Amino acid sequence: MTTLSAVDDPSLRLRGIAFMILTGLCFSALDACAKLLIFEFAALQVVFVRYLGHLVLTMASAGPRRLPSLWRTRHPVLLTVRGVFLLMSTLFNFLALRYLALSETVSISFSTPFLVAILAGPMLGEWIGPRRWLAILVGFAGVLVVTQPGMEGFNWAVLFSVAAAIGYAFYAIVTRILGATESNTTQQFYASLIPVLAFLPTMPFVWEWPTTLSAVLIMCGAGFFGFLGHNFFISAHRYAPAPILAPFLYAQIIWATLLGLLVFGHVPTLANIVGALIVVASGLYLLFRENRVKTAS
Repeated sequence: MTTLSAVDDPSLRLRGIAFMILTGLCFSALDACAKLLIFEFAALQVVFVRYLGHLVLTMASAGPRRLPSLWRTRHPVLLTVRGVFLLMSTLFNFLALRYLALSETVSISFSTPFLVAILAGPMLGEWIGPRRWLAILVGFAGVLVVTQPGMEGFNWAVLFSVAAAIGYAFYAIVTRILGATESNTTQQFYASLIPVLAFLPTMPFVWEWPTTLSAVLIMCGAGFFGFLGHNFFISAHRYAPAPILAPFLYAQIIWATLLGLLVFGHVPTLANIVGALIVVASGLYLLFRENRVKTAS
């Protein structure tokens, strides 16, 4: 059986971890923008604007000369499938938020590392040992302490959140597969183009023009943070195996707590603080393990 340390440079894995932490920061900022917009605009419009801004920034970063090359790829099917998984994750997450509390959807979404770790072995040959499994479990326990999901009984809408987590896990796996052969720009282009094309037919029925400068800026921010976050996400999977990166998705809960305090005035409770410390401890343990591997090599 192939081990992770045998197939990846430890110093590159550390770089991938850093990119994943920055990914969490960008995605938390994106969520903050979406939360501000959702009070005024339809959910479908918020999702469409988020991906439209992402697409525009991707094309702008490529420049006029490279625009034709964005379509060229050796893996058009995989890129399309990746975009569909991302669209699936976003759509089902918004549907879940109609019926479930934010704490419930967040806690379910952080089951993604389990799914990534399970899928990465048979699909990528990236197997993890018991210590890393334990770190994932500890980090997930920290997230549960922070979010404190309700236990009132099963709600069928939970299936939307489960579907969103499954979509995101497959998105991460396919990103890892494409990381060695496809440029960031090409992956960004397809990931944003597919949702834009999918949601475009619904816009005449839900679209409302923003009437304030702040709304326009927040819409632009949603596209910007989505673009930057996915760029970091792709870079992370180019440098490190998916199971190593997956636990660092938990860092997003820390960024979300900070932004919740700064933007919405949500003061963290004792459970938020304790849970965040558990998440940090789990991530630091994994980082310590990577450093030990690097030192020993």
